[in-house]
Amino acid sequence: MAGLIRRSDIDEVRSRTNLADIVGDYVTLKSAGVGSMKGLCPFHDERSPSFHVRPQVGFYHCFGCGEGGDVFTFLQKMDHVTFSEAVERLAGRLGYTLHYEDGGPAADQGNRSRLLAANAAAEQFFREQLGTSAAEPARRFLGERGFDAAAAERFSVGFAPNSYEALGEHLRGLGFTAEELLASGLQGQGDRKPYDRFRGRLVWPIKDVTGQTLGFGARKLLETDQGPKYLNTPETPVYSKSKVLYGLDLAKRDIARGKQVVVVEGYTDVMACHLAGITTAVATCGTAFGSDHITIIRRVMGDVDNRDSHGLGEVVFTFDPDEAGQKAASRAFADEQRFAAQTFVAVAPDGLDPCDLRLQRGDDAVRLLIQGRKPMYEFMVRRQLDAYDLETVEGRVAALRATAPIVAGIRDESLSIGYTRTLAGWIGMDPTEVAQAVRAVRRAPARAAEPRSTSAGSPTGPAAPGEGAARIPVGDAHAAMAEAVIPTIGIAQLPSDPVTRLERELLMALLQHPDEIPLETARRALHTTFSQPALATVRDALLAGLDAYGSSDWARRVAEEAPPAFSPLVTQLAIAPLPIREGFAAEYCQGVTTSLIERDLLRRKTELLGALQRTDAAAEPDRHRTLQRELVELEAERRRVRGD
Repeated sequence: MAGLIRRSDIDEVRSRTNLADIVGDYVTLKSAGVGSMKGLCPFHDERSPSFHVRPQVGFYHCFGCGEGGDVFTFLQKMDHVTFSEAVERLAGRLGYTLHYEDGGPAADQGNRSRLLAANAAAEQFFREQLGTSAAEPARRFLGERGFDAAAAERFSVGFAPNSYEALGEHLRGLGFTAEELLASGLQGQGDRKPYDRFRGRLVWPIKDVTGQTLGFGARKLLETDQGPKYLNTPETPVYSKSKVLYGLDLAKRDIARGKQVVVVEGYTDVMACHLAGITTAVATCGTAFGSDHITIIRRVMGDVDNRDSHGLGEVVFTFDPDEAGQKAASRAFADEQRFAAQTFVAVAPDGLDPCDLRLQRGDDAVRLLIQGRKPMYEFMVRRQLDAYDLETVEGRVAALRATAPIVAGIRDESLSIGYTRTLAGWIGMDPTEVAQAVRAVRRAPARAAEPRSTSAGSPTGPAAPGEGAARIPVGDAHAAMAEAVIPTIGIAQLPSDPVTRLERELLMALLQHPDEIPLETARRALHTTFSQPALATVRDALLAGLDAYGSSDWARRVAEEAPPAFSPLVTQLAIAPLPIREGFAAEYCQGVTTSLIERDLLRRKTELLGALQRTDAAAEPDRHRTLQRELVELEAERRRVRGD
């Protein structure tokens, strides 16, 4: 693994990236005044735009839901990637080579981009091949399962020709080397020469959460094919089957918005669910659902640990009723405690998977399948009860011993109490006896639950701009940084009196238009007395970061200098629109700066006049002359400020 990304490289990537260009890929932005843009917030539903972007400052902020940050934060929240992944994506977009604290660039950085490019080219090749005459078995397979050409296009389904070298020749013609094709898993090494791994098969591209193609899953079509029914890309530098979920790139927005994910068992099941309106469906790729998949889902869902997890979100599993499906259910239940969200199971009537259910009974049946989901605990309890004869005393006692640990593991206390009563009814035993058995399991040392993970399973929380930038490990190690629960203050919480408004607008002008206010004037204005405590704290942060005044990192530096609870206020002050007409920024900034300095001079003049009146000229001649001299100097400074 590479080391930590150098802070200087992080800053360079940030400074070279236009925030508006990145946000513009997701949000339609329109001008909102001098240097400001706005659009509908991508983080919550709204009718009137409250999402503001200020490219020169490098910050965005939504005054509706409170989301804000810099370009790295935006990618983290939109595409659910880690900080380092966001930095690396933007560096790749710029063509900038990152360096790491082990002394050089990541060993596989260039190779990784080539492998991704090879996979993207292979995907395009497979998709084009689906329209050829040789792909008739593939089109027939799709049609028999209710998928038309539009569905194939939507999911980028393709066809691998029944040839040992068609893909390899095509990609080498595009400039990819034999080594790159082997490293990507697109070809295997034969006794004499490389060969295409996928031949005569229907092919699905497997993408990461950002939509980059990492590998492929391929379904056997021809009787002459002696390979397995499904064949996947082997482990490569860019593809690890335990760390990808098919369909996540298509489902991530709706998963994050609706706080629900539906885990199915195959590629065609994902297609069927999405086409039926269940757009949160994903599937594993040739491996069992495991801890890495949980980490990914929790990050996308925003599945945060909470003492009372009721209603935070839903993870719905669909399982086949066969033995393999039952084993999958047991594995999923074993990991259930890693979710803060509630877990459910949906089993179709007659044991149909979502694809067959849609084919036989239509889209409504698929939707009803998910709507009729049952809590995971209920599913597992009933599965255990099916193994015992509840007509006998021995069977009921054995059933209680088998199911009490399941009920004891329910985190939500209210649910646990309810299931205890329900279990008593299912078994046919006294509720008091069942409650005692559940409590006994909870008290048993061997049943003590493992500490809930707050690292790999926790999503990346919102970070202040630049948070952790100096020590960012490549991968997920930093993604689970605990976010302190600190009360924050924003512009909306500030008083609306004229004095506070003047102080606020000065700070906004300094953060947004430092090019219009000379450094010495800014320093003079910041050394005035601020009456509003929160703004005074931000003022102190500006003074602490004044060595970066006017640079591309100016606002971010101030946000870093401010206490954590005040960083959101800095961001808002750097983003909120000022009442400036086009072409009058200089006049406005000069006016607000002059007004604040004059206010401070007036305060000092009042203090000096009061002191002068209290001073006896005869008794204290030196002090009297000093105060008079200070008043003359003060008046001269006031005239200089006004430009008189």
